Amino acid sequence: MRENRIRAWGTRVIVEAFLRWAETAKAGDKARAANALGRAYLQSEMAAEERAAAEMAMTFLLDDPSPKVRLALAEAISWSPDAPRTIILSLAADQSEIACHAVTCSPLLSDADLVDLAAGGSSVTRMLIAARAVISRAVAAALAEIGEEESVLCLLENDGATIAPCSLKRIAERLGHQCEIRNLLLDRSDLPADARQLLTQHVSVALVNLPLAQATIDRYRLHRISREANEAAIVSIAGEIAPRELSDLVEHLRVSGHLTPSFLMHALCSGKAEFFAAAIVNLTGCEERRVRSILATGRMHAVRALYESSGLCRDISIVFVEATLLWREASKDLSATMLGDVCGRLLAKFRRYETHGAVGELLDLVERLQISEQRQHARAYAHVASLAAA
Repeated sequence: MRENRIRAWGTRVIVEAFLRWAETAKAGDKARAANALGRAYLQSEMAAEERAAAEMAMTFLLDDPSPKVRLALAEAISWSPDAPRTIILSLAADQSEIACHAVTCSPLLSDADLVDLAAGGSSVTRMLIAARAVISRAVAAALAEIGEEESVLCLLENDGATIAPCSLKRIAERLGHQCEIRNLLLDRSDLPADARQLLTQHVSVALVNLPLAQATIDRYRLHRISREANEAAIVSIAGEIAPRELSDLVEHLRVSGHLTPSFLMHALCSGKAEFFAAAIVNLTGCEERRVRSILATGRMHAVRALYESSGLCRDISIVFVEATLLWREASKDLSATMLGDVCGRLLAKFRRYETHGAVGELLDLVERLQISEQRQHARAYAHVASLAAA
């Protein structure tokens, strides 16, 4: 008992002597002392009283006016799981050159600590967090929500980051207009379909805003080209995604106002049966099995009633019914090209009549789809021919 009191007294004397010395010592000397103190705390065998004294001295150094002193301390202890957590938290909240050691490598910082640092820290702090070797979903979600372009780029490039699909979508919403971020997102195999659609929308907006495009194409035609390119990209995405993602993509498109008659016609003529059925289920609220049954085998009046219950007007529903019947036939003919066959026969049936308004616009779209399909087929034929001639 007496030895413990003597040891505690001796420790207190050492700490008091250190503090008195620190008040007048030069910054360089204090920095060397801080580094040595931190390394001794982690690497030397100390009694409990000595460790407590060392912690007290390090805590005192946190208020040193010289950044060199706090930096030396951070360099000495930030990497260790045995460092005092309270000191690590203080260093992590210090200025950037000091905080970087604790923020990037300290194993003592919890997810909650990192989320708080991201919310209350600077853009540099968020980038440091994004550079950590391992990043959880919770921390990635915080960076996706509030991170600047640089920190989000760092996050997406970090192989140790676990990013939830909802966070990827949030990044697409906030920063999808940035080319580098968009490219990194599109390269990911785990990018959800609704986020991929958002990125195609950003590309369409970028196209409309190009000075060259605005100078050479009238505004109405430019917006139409942009819209149809966006629809074509979505239809392409719809044909590639897993069935479990269909309902989420369709709901996203409905909420964002993309489930228009022209878009639905594009999907139907392209033979995207699964996606088209999911869209009609969403718009009508009918049971999925019933919708699929009507689309696949239902009589003309049942198909028309289904489309009108989805919100399509009577004039347009007639065109959709005919397209559905043509789609059924084309799907049985393995030699036919779905898009070209359905579009061609649909135009042959309705172009004999004079069409105006919504029906006319819908048939104009169908004709453009047919032309696009013919040009793509011609390019493919020319490519094969050139290979054969080589």
